[in-house]
Amino acid sequence: MKIQPTLVALLLFATPAFARLNVVTTTQDPAAITRAIGGDRVSVKALAKGYQDPHFVDPKPTFMVDLNRADLFVMIGLELETGYASALISGSHNDKLASGQPGHLDLSQFIAPLEAVPLADRGQGDIHPAGNPHYWLDPENGRLMARAIAARLSQLDPEGKATYSANLAAFEKTLSARELEWSKKLARLEGQPIITYHRSWSYFASRYKLEVVGFIEPKPGIPPTPGHTLELIRLVQARGIKLILMEGFYDKRYPELIASKTGIKVAAVPNSVGGTEQVTTYFELFDAIVTAISAAAGT
Repeated sequence: MKIQPTLVALLLFATPAFARLNVVTTTQDPAAITRAIGGDRVSVKALAKGYQDPHFVDPKPTFMVDLNRADLFVMIGLELETGYASALISGSHNDKLASGQPGHLDLSQFIAPLEAVPLADRGQGDIHPAGNPHYWLDPENGRLMARAIAARLSQLDPEGKATYSANLAAFEKTLSARELEWSKKLARLEGQPIITYHRSWSYFASRYKLEVVGFIEPKPGIPPTPGHTLELIRLVQARGIKLILMEGFYDKRYPELIASKTGIKVAAVPNSVGGTEQVTTYFELFDAIVTAISAAAGT
């Protein structure tokens, strides 16, 4: 069969003239940022789903296969992936991904962690001694994550440096514009007390000047109890708290009980890209969170 010259040209044009970097991330948020920075020069897979609790990821054997083929492994750090990351790296037999190698990127080293507890013990619940790992929920930390990812991609793929730099600039420009929108929508809530389910929202609350005064969990990772819930009901009534902020994957029974007794509003939101079908980018994550909070708070 004779192939037409025009078809040959189209096929050549559609085929990248470079080998894509294979990137594996532990969660969806660095994956989304990597796609934005890497464009068609990268192939990205996240191990955790956006609707899962990121503390508890089942280390499937197929993950080792993914890591064996990876050029870069990106993790959140601060012990978020303690239960599975090191075992997967070891089982992948990919020396490029070992800690300290260019193929290993722990993004936590580029941010200022909150809530470090050097003398932590298990009696305090499931805490993270080096700091709270949910830092991606501050969009300014997303900017730092993007810069770190762009730098590492450029190191691994020097020929793509101009592309990564241009995509980073576009990402930061869009982020700055969206941050103005998010800040404007949340301005009326500045200084207001809120309750959250888990200690996931410290960075978000700090960025938007919300005061977290209580948690549905009596201690991090410890399920709610009737006694603690009664204390929260009294706290809501005493302080006139208007909002409970929680991830969609947590049990809503206790927050809804508190709401039924006090009239407080519950905003169940995604805390990661992919948390709902509508949230496919890092910007859409904050759009969803800010919209839900604004609706619940009546702003």
